[in-house]
Amino acid sequence: MKEFTTTDTLIIIGIVIAYILFTTWMTWRLRSKSSGDFMEGSRAMPAFIVGVMLMSEYIGAKSTIGTAQAAFEHGFAASWSVIGAAIGFPLFGLLLVKRIYNTGKITISGAIAEKYGNSTKNIISIIMIYALLLVNVGNYVSGAAAISTVLKVNLPVAAFITAIVSTFYFAFGGMKGMAWVTLLHSGIKYFGILVILGVALHMSGGISPMVQQMPDFYWTWDGHIGASTIFAWLIGTIGSIFCTQFVIQAISSTKDAASAKRATWIAFLFCLPIAIAIAIIGVAAKFLHPNIDSLYALPVFLQDMNPWLAGIVTTSLVASIFVSVSTVALAIASLIVKDFYVPLRNPTPEREFKMTRWLSLAIGFLPLIFVLFVPEVLKLSFFTRAIRLSISVVAMMAFYLPFFKSARGANAGLIGACVVTSVWYLLGDPFGINNMYIALITPAVIMVLDHLIPQKRPVSKTNMQKSGA
Repeated sequence: MKEFTTTDTLIIIGIVIAYILFTTWMTWRLRSKSSGDFMEGSRAMPAFIVGVMLMSEYIGAKSTIGTAQAAFEHGFAASWSVIGAAIGFPLFGLLLVKRIYNTGKITISGAIAEKYGNSTKNIISIIMIYALLLVNVGNYVSGAAAISTVLKVNLPVAAFITAIVSTFYFAFGGMKGMAWVTLLHSGIKYFGILVILGVALHMSGGISPMVQQMPDFYWTWDGHIGASTIFAWLIGTIGSIFCTQFVIQAISSTKDAASAKRATWIAFLFCLPIAIAIAIIGVAAKFLHPNIDSLYALPVFLQDMNPWLAGIVTTSLVASIFVSVSTVALAIASLIVKDFYVPLRNPTPEREFKMTRWLSLAIGFLPLIFVLFVPEVLKLSFFTRAIRLSISVVAMMAFYLPFFKSARGANAGLIGACVVTSVWYLLGDPFGINNMYIALITPAVIMVLDHLIPQKRPVSKTNMQKSGA
């Protein structure tokens, strides 16, 4: 593996900086000028752009770097972590898009509140904010790994660079500005991953030498991951799509429910091929560079390119990082503003817009505190999906099982699932049971138990009179 010279590094940095300056100018030109623009793009986004945004939400820096890392360690089966998103988007379009779109809400908590009330809405918002902040911790670690490889800076410095640029994108762009910039980011990202795939296959001599010389598990359908974990990944990814805040916000930005459904199929078409490409890159990294830290399984190939191509590919990784961080941070800001700030303060539209931007700055930098504590990006990624899966279980019961109408049961299920799943993850998944299964079962069990416990009914005035009271 060769090292870049000072001149090579300057060329790469120059290309990245030029791209950042151009997209920063683009964001400023297309910036949101009202709260409606910021939160939902004034419901005028084309289905194609929304589909690309959905894809970028699930194949961002965290999934890209994390899936390659998992493939490096456990084999091609790591591709299931992204294939789950490809399967999940059409299912989301079939089962929930129309129901959620027709509520007119731009937060999942607001949509579920139609059934269970404000207490449930607030609990969902808090759980979602917790999950999404952890998502961005993973995004910052992934982004820092790519940036530090080329710029030769340590992870905290690279993460800080990520925070500064991505925070500008979403704090000023909002949904309206980010939509068009995301289209550019996603095109560059897709191109970059395909270039890395080409370089990896060229250096390895194709797939055949890897199949012949590597242990068999690297090319089996379940690798060293196992069927149980893969099934948990599929459940978690599909379930988290059903309730992730930015996904709800993105489909709400289309002109009608039919456009929102089309967007989910566009996301499917973009997700499937890139899942396969990322997994092959991770396995090829193990084949060619078996002794590197697995976190660098994807960015390691930058060192094997000429500086101009490496600059373009680095730019694609940077684009992936910025769009991942920005979409998640925008979702967190929307939840805080719509579910807490607006009900408590009842601000004017101008004041709401101003507060949203100030909150965005804090949200952009908060994950930096935890960057050094996350060794395995993909495990963190799926834990955050497990947390969101529990919200999806409650959402599905709200929309499809109307006899589960107790706010008490919904609230207990959400809190119980969040606490138990978090403890299970921190304990390292005891007994080999993935925390995804805990997140799936816990809210349903609690809500069923609550349904069996009689609710206290208020005594009516008529009954009081009959009893002689």
